[in-house]
Amino acid sequence: QIKLVESGGGSVQSGGSLRLSCGASESTQNFVCMGWFRQAPGKEREGVAAINNAAWADYADSVKGRFTISQDNAKNTLYLQMNSLKPEGTAMYYCAARTRGGSWHSLRADAYDYWGQGTQVTVSA
Repeated sequence: QIKLVESGGGSVQSGGSLRLSCGASESTQNFVCMGWFRQAPGKEREGVAAINNAAWADYADSVKGRFTISQDNAKNTLYLQMNSLKPEGTAMYYCAARTRGGSWHSLRADAYDYWGQGTQVTVSA
């Protein structure tokens, strides 16, 4: 069973930065795609950023230019650098991994097979 463990969440003021990490229990090179999602209370889970095994990245419009996704295969770790954070970014952030082939939409939750437990990010005004 693949395990994903997120870390790096916390509380920050508006305009601040955080870097989230997601450690995988096996080589990240085994995944065809990895992504970050977030879910605020009372809202649906939304895709934030994703990166495939060709290092092609995709971002939600709401975070383009502020967030950067990256992957270090030597460390089996996925990152999300978040700059210029806004209060509407307050949510639980989840890491996800896809192992299936075929076609998929990288920012849809149903594209992913494995999920972490999440790390909380709180942005105050």
